[in-house]
Amino acid sequence: MEDFAYVLDYLAEGRPNSRDYKHESLVLALGKDEFKLFELIPKEEKNFVVGDKLYIGKDMDKRDKINHVKRRISWDELTHAGQSEIPYIIEDIIDDEEERFLKFYNEAHPITKRYHMLELLPGLGKKKMDAILDDREKDGEFDSFDDLKDRVDLVHKPKKLIKDRILHELKNSDSKYKVWVAE
Repeated sequence: MEDFAYVLDYLAEGRPNSRDYKHESLVLALGKDEFKLFELIPKEEKNFVVGDKLYIGKDMDKRDKINHVKRRISWDELTHAGQSEIPYIIEDIIDDEEERFLKFYNEAHPITKRYHMLELLPGLGKKKMDAILDDREKDGEFDSFDDLKDRVDLVHKPKKLIKDRILHELKNSDSKYKVWVAE
């Protein structure tokens, strides 16, 4: 269950292709912890800005802007504006919770005899994976993304690799391995 979500798009008049006789306002949002995509029903007379962090948890007293979660949605159900905002929101989440995402580099392990979790990151192949694992074994866990970049010459943008994986999981709901996006 997500407690917080970030606004991706606000549809004050609802979806234009909706068959409902009464159009209800919608907020399209990305969950903070499990990266679930939602349609949220806002409380009346509330305004929203892309990137706003909203409480959507079970405690109704804390929900100051959202009436209820209407449903989970897929990538294809987002507006184009919503899709274009997701990379920036993911970057902000990664920056705010660097330790959470750095943990992936520090704790990644083999999935099978021939496939390692690090290889799930788009753009990270065997050579970079081996360099990360060798350095991790030799000098211990990485303290920060900057520490990772300094210690492993082949890895220049560790945050981008994670962001790209999260985007891949959001766009491909049938992906065999899920690291960050909840089912």
